[in-house]
Amino acid sequence: MGNLGMPEILVIVIAILVLFGGRKIPEFMRGLGKGIREFNDAKTSVKKELEEGMRETDVKSTTPPSNANLSEYNQFLEWKKQQEAVGSK
Repeated sequence: MGNLGMPEILVIVIAILVLFGGRKIPEFMRGLGKGIREFNDAKTSVKKELEEGMRETDVKSTTPPSNANLSEYNQFLEWKKQQEAVGSK
């Protein structure tokens, strides 16, 4: 498939005019624009949900359990330091 030149685009426009008629084209374009807008909104929504989920996972992994005693918390901090040291190498 090559590049579309002016003659090819002109043939496509004429075919669309013949198939849909002059009155249906604005309605068709509105529907196309609405569909593209809805797709972009859905894409943005999914992206936000994924980012929020990643943030929640990060917060859960760095927050010690609420019922942990001091020694468990210190063990957690040591483990976290080790994980960061391994990750930075």
